[in-house]
Amino acid sequence: MISKTMKCAVLVCALTSAVTGAAVEPEFFPRKAAPGQSYPFSEAVRVGDMLYLSGDIGVDANGKLVAGGVKAEAKQTMDNIGANLTRHGSSFDQVVQCTVALADIGDWPAFNEVYRGYFTKHFPARMAYATGGLALGAKVEVQCNAVTTK
Repeated sequence: MISKTMKCAVLVCALTSAVTGAAVEPEFFPRKAAPGQSYPFSEAVRVGDMLYLSGDIGVDANGKLVAGGVKAEAKQTMDNIGANLTRHGSSFDQVVQCTVALADIGDWPAFNEVYRGYFTKHFPARMAYATGGLALGAKVEVQCNAVTTK
């Protein structure tokens, strides 16, 4: 039995193909791992004009979580997302949806203080939730989807 969600996904793909005249092939961009690490996921996937980013946490270029608590991690996370968006022909102005995972939902106001500074034209649709744990003991992870021009 096919769920309503699956039926809708199939319909969207069919309509996209009908409008463009061709099937939309996803383009996968591997995650560049820090030295000594490898990741079993892509940093981004482009399908047509949509860019789907994997979740990011507040790690530096060496793959180490930044010190300083949730605000420092949030800033590094959003900087990482900004770099990822730029690499793939998009920007924070083109982000349409984000999902935020917090190790402690009490950090929601502090995270929002940092998050607000990255959006100048509009705020994307967003969901935030508390989790029992994040990779590397991070306090925050953010995943975004955006329109892209490439």
